[in-house]
Amino acid sequence: MLTKEKISEIKNIDRKDWFRLTVLGLLFYTLTQGTQFIGLSLLPAVTVSLILNFTPIIVAVMGIFLLSEKPSILQWLGAGLFIAGILTYFYPVDLSEGKILGIVVMVIGVFSNAFSSVLGRGINRSRKFHPLTVTVVSMSIGSIVMLIIGLAAQGLPPLSLTNILFLLWLSVVNTALAFTLWNLSLRTLTAMESSIINGTMLIQIAFLAWIFIGEPVTWEEGIGMFIAAAGAIVVQIKRRN
Repeated sequence: MLTKEKISEIKNIDRKDWFRLTVLGLLFYTLTQGTQFIGLSLLPAVTVSLILNFTPIIVAVMGIFLLSEKPSILQWLGAGLFIAGILTYFYPVDLSEGKILGIVVMVIGVFSNAFSSVLGRGINRSRKFHPLTVTVVSMSIGSIVMLIIGLAAQGLPPLSLTNILFLLWLSVVNTALAFTLWNLSLRTLTAMESSIINGTMLIQIAFLAWIFIGEPVTWEEGIGMFIAAAGAIVVQIKRRN
């Protein structure tokens, strides 16, 4: 909840932090989400998901140089297992469909997502702001810009009651709550660790789709999910001195 304390915190944000939160909002909410929407209109969903799951490797490399967060050998092994599992899950994927524009868009989205993850880790690691404050400020900026672009490009579509309820659910639970928890986790987890966990969404979606709507999971997909999950767990194992 936006208490008086958090409202006061927002009012006291200095110019440097306003800039960082603005960049985070534009990267994470406008550019990253926007490129995913465009990518899905140009490429099969499978290809989009595959490209997105290379984000943790880029995050790990960026984290070394921008955050001084050097993954252990075990964590690199876990990241490799995760990518191997993802490739197994999606195999075979045909990228020779002449969809160069879609691939370029998604590569931009992946780098935007990776940099926003690193920037978000840097902001939250300092614990200068409450995670809700980070979410409210960055999401407000990024979502307003995306809304303006959407209205300018496509206008306001007709909305049924069902559509409005879906939008409310997506905005409150799937976005506001989810990203507040994401910012909270970035206080403790490194950029690479959080990015790997975020990548397991693929496993969660496949599992829930099997339970609730009966979408089958093949043996190959199951093996890929198991390898990816094992890799994600290995990444979370920290070396103790």
